[in-house]
Amino acid sequence: MTPVEEGRPRALLAGASRRWVRMLPWAVAFVLCVVLLPTTIVVLTADYGLNGGVASALAVAQSAPLLLAVVRPLHAWYVVFAADVAGALALLGVDFEQRLLWPFPPMELVGYVALCLALGLRERRRTLVLVWLATAGANVGLGFAAPHGSGAKELLFTILGGVALLLGGVLRERSEVQRRLVEQETISEAERGRRTLLEERARIARELHDVVAHHMSVITVQADTAEYRLATLPPDVREEFTSIAATARESLGEMRRLLGVLRNEEAHGELAPQPGLAQIGQLVEATARTGGPVDFTPCDAEVPEAVGLSAYRIVQEALANVVRHAPGAATHVSLSVSRPADDGQGGEQPAGGRGGERLTVLVVNDPPPEPPAGPLEVGGTGHGLVGMRERVRLVGGTLDAGPLPDGGFRIAAQLPLTEEDLT
Repeated sequence: MTPVEEGRPRALLAGASRRWVRMLPWAVAFVLCVVLLPTTIVVLTADYGLNGGVASALAVAQSAPLLLAVVRPLHAWYVVFAADVAGALALLGVDFEQRLLWPFPPMELVGYVALCLALGLRERRRTLVLVWLATAGANVGLGFAAPHGSGAKELLFTILGGVALLLGGVLRERSEVQRRLVEQETISEAERGRRTLLEERARIARELHDVVAHHMSVITVQADTAEYRLATLPPDVREEFTSIAATARESLGEMRRLLGVLRNEEAHGELAPQPGLAQIGQLVEATARTGGPVDFTPCDAEVPEAVGLSAYRIVQEALANVVRHAPGAATHVSLSVSRPADDGQGGEQPAGGRGGERLTVLVVNDPPPEPPAGPLEVGGTGHGLVGMRERVRLVGGTLDAGPLPDGGFRIAAQLPLTEEDLT
């Protein structure tokens, strides 16, 4: 119900989703115009005794602007209001029966009420108040010149016009409030998703720092102690080791300074060594203690620390979702290492025999014994699937997650094990 879009006036209800609702104002305006135009001419001439030419001009001025009211109701009101007042003044020059309504005959009331409703749907509260004051002022002012005396029925113009303005204004403001609520919900949902993504990225950065920092520390220690462990080192080799140690220390310091931007004062627990595949069994035992049976198929393969950490976090979030959304459901957790099927060309694996190998993390839960209190979260306020997908993407893997036909849920992640695939 916004009045304009990009400088161009919009029709009433132009923002409705259904076509018949968008066409409704045009249809109503057309029907009113077609019905009121001849009716006004006939009534003014036959009942009130007004001249045919004057009655025709008044009928056109009072009915035709109703089509304009669909797009510009305030402009249409100027014309119709002036025509209604002019018609009331014109009727003072003819002799009509006392039973007939004056200053505004019934046809004018119908058209004016429809126009006021259109005004209420489009204009702001201040404009509606001014329109009603002008309506009441004209109605009361003309009442002093009433040829047969004034009564309560002569105030119908003011009363019905005010009701239509109020109804239209209430509908417009209600629609505006609903539109703003929808916009706010959309913005809030986008912000929640963005915040979740940023939080998970920061968490991953902190965890990867701890993994890399460990290796950098080892490099620094080995380079510093090389001259003591290897007594026959030539001077140039000893200088090379010293340079390596200095570079490693400098890089480690830079990483710790960057980490200070990401860590907050409450992140003391993240200074502990990061978990991996060996700690997943503890997660399974903790989940089983909550009351839900959990089957666990471990994997004792040696995997990169980043991959092990990602697998641990994926299982952790998946089991947390089971506890929250499917309490008591049987859960199956399995870890396995697989490689792509032989392509039939007899290609050899790269050195180390791990070319193309992937760690498969599978967490599947059955339907809960009792229906859950609410639907399974996909985003929500926690990390959820958003964090899982981000973590898997950063190590170059894939994630497949979704509900099962029987009401359970399945999460399957493929994480590459070769260094060249960890991109």
